[in-house]
Amino acid sequence: MRQVYLDNNATTRPDPDVIDAMLPFMHEIYGNPSSIHRPGQMARRAMDDARETVAEHLDADPKELIFTAGGSEANNLAILGLARSRRDKGRHVITTAIEHPSVLEAFDTLRREGFDLTIVPVNSSGVVEAAAVREAVTDGTILVSMMYANNEIGTFQPIEAVAQICDEIGIPFHVDAVQAGGRTHLDVDQLGVDLLTLSAHKFHGPKGVGLLFARKGIELEPLIRGGHHERARRAGTENVPSIVGFAKAMDLAEKRRDADVAHMRWLRDYFEGELVARIKDVRVTAQDRPRLPNTSHVCFKNLETESILLNLDLADIAASAGSACSSGSLSRSHVLDAMGMDDEYAMGAVRFSLSRETTAQEIDATLDTLEETVRRLRSV
Repeated sequence: MRQVYLDNNATTRPDPDVIDAMLPFMHEIYGNPSSIHRPGQMARRAMDDARETVAEHLDADPKELIFTAGGSEANNLAILGLARSRRDKGRHVITTAIEHPSVLEAFDTLRREGFDLTIVPVNSSGVVEAAAVREAVTDGTILVSMMYANNEIGTFQPIEAVAQICDEIGIPFHVDAVQAGGRTHLDVDQLGVDLLTLSAHKFHGPKGVGLLFARKGIELEPLIRGGHHERARRAGTENVPSIVGFAKAMDLAEKRRDADVAHMRWLRDYFEGELVARIKDVRVTAQDRPRLPNTSHVCFKNLETESILLNLDLADIAASAGSACSSGSLSRSHVLDAMGMDDEYAMGAVRFSLSRETTAQEIDATLDTLEETVRRLRSV
């Protein structure tokens, strides 16, 4: 059997059709899209077509899309760019305790620049209460930022409810939808968001290309200066091959989404049902809450994440930690900290994230390996 890859929230394998779509723009149509000559204009047309495709899937205007070098840059541009452009209107910003580091560190940068920061807590299931966001708003609030779905435990957040609150008060609302891309339909008008972040490599596209949707009228102070690319919001020659790949990956994801989601959800539920039946003292995090269909976050009582992952890797099974490993020592995940999870389970947290390519045979192999690994580790 091939290697079992269950770390798709970290990155997915690029679809062969995506690679095929990108190749001509690496060695044939390689002009700079800002050039006026024919090779440059051929690249420009491809990029414009890609922007149109993505905009159609998001129900956005193509002029509202900014291509970046990834989700982290897009998050930084949304948060830093908007807050700095609106500092004369207020200096209070809001986010949540379970955000991706690219969001939390951007807000910490604003805090060091003199902004007031409120970090809204989550409940024991890892979900933000919309009412808590409303309570955090002040007269000086100029931005609210929240992820669509958590990258560790998969829980969906109350995006539409928070969007309604922000709309009623008149506060721009940013959503980090990186983990939701390709796994749920994203309609920016239906969601009511003002800014939304995506990254292609989370839905079988290339690494190194992200997207920020910024609704018409939203002003952003650029992070990268030096040219008028992306409507003067992000300087630098555009990465045409990756932008083409982004659009192709999104197009495929949207066309296959219903079948892919059903496949991943069935495998996830089968995995979790078998796991708790075969192994004692194991918890599936937020199992009763709406979650990403591909994500299963599991905690093994009185075991260490690192030991479990090493044993899985020896069996050619790739999963990831629910907490960060640094210099050989295991520290608790900030997400599990925010949820108030007890140490005896939090220190044995493992995330299994599936894709449309995951098979039932791979899940069975993972279950067998986990059963043997836990038995052996607990007998030591």
